[in-house]
Amino acid sequence: MIYYLYIVCCKDNTLYTGITTNLERRIKMHNDGTGAKYTRGRGPVRLVYSQECADRGDALKRELFVKSLSRQEKEKLCSFHQ
Repeated sequence: MIYYLYIVCCKDNTLYTGITTNLERRIKMHNDGTGAKYTRGRGPVRLVYSQECADRGDALKRELFVKSLSRQEKEKLCSFHQ
């Protein structure tokens, strides 16, 4: 099964990083308020970065790495310009 690492930009301009097997469904969940607790009340969110990962383990490792980055490093990673 293919997993995706993703970064979304929330309405308050914060970044949220997560993993999923279905990007479209997960973004919809975030925007419906049924996604992660962090993104509730911060919607709508927009996808600013995604990366395919071979399996769940790889996705989790990549997520941990990306979450350890500074905001500036995350913006550089996804070429996100405010």
